[in-house]
Amino acid sequence: MNTVVPTSARTPQAQPPGGLEEEIATLCKICADPLRLRVLRVLHQDAMGVGELCDVLDVRQPALSHHLKLMSAAGLLNSQRDGNHIFYRRRESADSDAVAALCQALFTAADSLELDRDTRHRQRELQGRREENSRSFFRDNAERFRSQQDLIAAPERYSAAVENALENLAPGGVALEVGPGEGWLLPFLSARFQRVLALDNAETMLQEAKHSATDHGLENIEFILGDTSARQLDGLGADLVVLNMVLHHTADPATTLQEAARALCPSGVLLITELCEHRQGWARENCGDLWLGFSPEALSGWATAAGLRDLASSYLGQRNGFTLQLRLFESTAKNQLN
Repeated sequence: MNTVVPTSARTPQAQPPGGLEEEIATLCKICADPLRLRVLRVLHQDAMGVGELCDVLDVRQPALSHHLKLMSAAGLLNSQRDGNHIFYRRRESADSDAVAALCQALFTAADSLELDRDTRHRQRELQGRREENSRSFFRDNAERFRSQQDLIAAPERYSAAVENALENLAPGGVALEVGPGEGWLLPFLSARFQRVLALDNAETMLQEAKHSATDHGLENIEFILGDTSARQLDGLGADLVVLNMVLHHTADPATTLQEAARALCPSGVLLITELCEHRQGWARENCGDLWLGFSPEALSGWATAAGLRDLASSYLGQRNGFTLQLRLFESTAKNQLN
């Protein structure tokens, strides 16, 4: 299944006037609590389990669970169960323009709050643990990663769609692929760009990509061990950046997307392939996933914050009930310069 959904196609659902009044009033009441505002603040561009939120906010779980239940019922948070754990993220959409506008205003107000030093420190510690968990998985499980990946989204099931999307773009000077995996996309990029950079923070996986490049006789590939904060990307000015099944392995996907966008030239394009939200928690244990996919609205929101605009969206059915979203975004820097 390959369905293209124009960005302008979304139509808000109508609500009875009484229901809308009640929903707006409830949202205002729910946010009249400092702890709940702090919850919204730490969930800015993030999703956390109850235990993670308790650690970051230094709050006991029974008390926090009560607040999270009220915030979810009011529509401020979306919850997702993973086995015995529940993960929370901020609501990305609403059924009416008025409620969406109010939610956004409340989020903006919460984001203006300055977290205390201890909370920021606990946030950094959480991100560090997530990153180490992901690195450890790829370091210790590179050989079985492909077999597990095939249960979700094998490259051969969507590679033609990726290549077709990229063929519609003009060839350029520089392309960057973040997380090339076994390097299946590198021959295509090598043929269309003068210079190709392959970036991965797992040395074992980077070696797999190098072997693939050697086998294909590719001579214009540069391999970099690191992540999207690597100094080699400063001022890169790439015509294309590819994040292929990468974001759900990163501790802070919004920041990763933002750093990838900074590597683009003013007219550059960012291609993302990612899983849509799902509830199959076994992917964490078997594939090193830190996130159980993302809603299309979440990716669009992060892209907009990073100075990008939607170009196209496709949704591809995969095995075992997974859906893959193929997204193209364009840098808005060119328009800002004109």
